[in-house]
Amino acid sequence: MGKITGFLEIQREELRYAAVAERLGHYREFVVYPDNESIAAQGARCMDCGIPFCQSGCPVNNIIPDWNDLVYRNDWQRAIHVLHSTNNFPEFTGRVCPAPCESACTLNINDDAVAIKSIERAIVDYAWEQGWIAPQPPAQTNGKRVAVVGSGPAGLACAQQLARAGYKVTLFEKNERAGGLLRYGIPDFKMEKSLIDRRIEQMQAEGVVFQNNTAVGGAGGVAVATLQQEFDAVVLSGGSERPRDLPVPGRELVGVHFAMEFLPQQNRRVAGLPVNAEEIIATGKNVIVIGGGDTGSDCIGTSNRQGAKSITQLELLAQPPQEENRPLTWPDWPLKFRTSTSQEEGCGREWSITTKGFIGSHGRVEKIQLARLEWQQGADGRMKMQEIPGSEFELEADLVLLAMGYLHPEHEGLLADIGVDYDTRGNVATNRDGGEGYQTSVKSVFSAGDMRRGQSLVVWAIREGRQCAQAVDEYLMGDAAHLPK
Repeated sequence: MGKITGFLEIQREELRYAAVAERLGHYREFVVYPDNESIAAQGARCMDCGIPFCQSGCPVNNIIPDWNDLVYRNDWQRAIHVLHSTNNFPEFTGRVCPAPCESACTLNINDDAVAIKSIERAIVDYAWEQGWIAPQPPAQTNGKRVAVVGSGPAGLACAQQLARAGYKVTLFEKNERAGGLLRYGIPDFKMEKSLIDRRIEQMQAEGVVFQNNTAVGGAGGVAVATLQQEFDAVVLSGGSERPRDLPVPGRELVGVHFAMEFLPQQNRRVAGLPVNAEEIIATGKNVIVIGGGDTGSDCIGTSNRQGAKSITQLELLAQPPQEENRPLTWPDWPLKFRTSTSQEEGCGREWSITTKGFIGSHGRVEKIQLARLEWQQGADGRMKMQEIPGSEFELEADLVLLAMGYLHPEHEGLLADIGVDYDTRGNVATNRDGGEGYQTSVKSVFSAGDMRRGQSLVVWAIREGRQCAQAVDEYLMGDAAHLPK
């Protein structure tokens, strides 16, 4: 794969970004991507390693060595064909996936991994530029109707696979525009929404009907019974939307919000959509972000662009090591210190911090009470936290954003109306026995994505959508031979 001695001769080329001062002035993407010649050189670094662990590290099992080799040989059209055979939307994953494939790269044991994510994005962007990506409507339909509820990456992937196999698919979305968290959660500076729009146009040409502004279940929504009567199968592909709360004194103060109350507002502003709620904005404020994951990072990038006075990110866990022990952790995703592009743009970071409460006056938050933690290994071998006596301190806080993850999908409305069972974590339970199943406890009803597996990555959602489509095809037609590759 690639050039036999490429990994010895060519160094990994890291992504470059526009200067911080420049990119903070807008909400567009700011990655400066290398040209095709440079990407081909990166493809040349792919080793003939025998067992491509990168493929097992990738949730959609991308055939990475093959398209690395094709790019190296300048056969970009075959490269996009191979890439699309496992991934419906590589332009999404090529921008927002953390690239577990690179952690699993054999070269990553003692060198810099192949730049898989950069190559993936380059392939699909060039394919769009060349006009190689076109609708793939089915040669004939099979007369079966499928309703997909939720238009995030899982719903989109499931709908596209089924439509191309000849199903009449209607995709229901409660918001004005399709895309789920791709559109309303991920900031535009990480992924511009025109990428979603052109995929929707492709899917519409393939026969998918989008029913936006249409909730299903609950008061005012389309009745679940109606869907079950009109469709041969229903796929539940909504998100994990119940956020983890922080029940401490002062939580009720104005200015303490969930991250997903804050982030969608800015995405709506960029899209020219109305903000149908009290505006939450960071301009001129001391912002505290509680949570050290991607959502917290997105809050930082957005707050910086809105002109926050200061930003501090708090993490409950201890600061991870600067470098992982590669022989010990490979090929798994390693725990190590990482700095996102949003964090590079400016913020303070505090580790091993617990929140004691919020202080304010006239009903509005003004300060946050904190304490430092010490993590120690207990008798059972598990790490346990203990507050350090006398370590309490306060920070000024005009806006507090809770970005501590999500518990499970909302049970009220759709899920309660349809009567599905839940697993021990509150997610929609499916027939996992004997393999990875997607049928729920209700006849002809399936589930995929975060609603089924819990909060996860876009690449996992795409995998779930594709596999759920396979399960639906097997259920309705007896096998999954009809699905595209």
